[in-house]
Amino acid sequence: MEYVLKTKDLKKIYGNYNALNGLSMNVPKGSIYGLIGRNGVGKTTLIRLICGLQKATEGDFSLYGINNYSKEIVRSRKRIGAVVETPSIYLDMSAEENLKQQYRILGIPSYSTIPDLLKLVGLENTGKKKARNFSLGMRQRLGIAIALSGSPDFLILDEPINGLDPQGIIEIRELILKLNHEHGITVLISSHILDELSRIATHFGFIDKGQMIQEISALELNTKCRKCVKLTVSNMEVLCNVLTEKGYDYSVISDKEIDVFAKLDITSLVVELAKKECNVLNIQEQDESLENYYINLIGGNRYE
Repeated sequence: MEYVLKTKDLKKIYGNYNALNGLSMNVPKGSIYGLIGRNGVGKTTLIRLICGLQKATEGDFSLYGINNYSKEIVRSRKRIGAVVETPSIYLDMSAEENLKQQYRILGIPSYSTIPDLLKLVGLENTGKKKARNFSLGMRQRLGIAIALSGSPDFLILDEPINGLDPQGIIEIRELILKLNHEHGITVLISSHILDELSRIATHFGFIDKGQMIQEISALELNTKCRKCVKLTVSNMEVLCNVLTEKGYDYSVISDKEIDVFAKLDITSLVVELAKKECNVLNIQEQDESLENYYINLIGGNRYE
């Protein structure tokens, strides 16, 4: 698998505080990678290191195979677009004027692509309206447009839907999916709004206390979070035989517990098992969300 970003034992220390404490992660090319963690666990610090806004205390990372200690890392960073913390926009300028200013900063000689870029983020009809009069969602989309000015392959978004209303969240979600699916842009999203991340991310990285706790693909996560019925029985062999005969998909957890991934007729199943001297001791429906998975993963400490 090809990776856009790889970090290894990355550390960032401020005085006596370890913002990052040996973090290793891998962002696959073409993915939408959701970086999940409570406020203050190192998500923004990691992004600032990747973007070159700060330097690591220890460890290293690579962008498109170029190590951060190499002089060539500057070339790799030109392939990044980022919105870190809040969009960097000029409030007294229109969307078009903001993009022209960014083009000048990047040394892009022609403004010919600006109309297409405004259309891409849904701001083509804002005219001379100043950014100070934009909604929060419009400002966020303008910030993304500015980040896209250099035609990056890798887009980094720090809490892109924080504070947005439902319509604004939908607009950002659709834009991210469009950039990924239609333009092939790899996206790294830092967020603590887990329900929204679960709708778009193809990969997840769970961090806590400056360390990567687990990386997992959406496919693997969906398998682990499948809706099921958890049964506790007195005779696992009998239950497995019955479930196999019925063609049910199941996973044995222990010699007493099993997860069944099917809609069960509980009454008939209990009666059938009783005839074979297998008692059902407990029945519980399981439907684990991304939020619950994360909370269980970090030991029950709820995110902020």
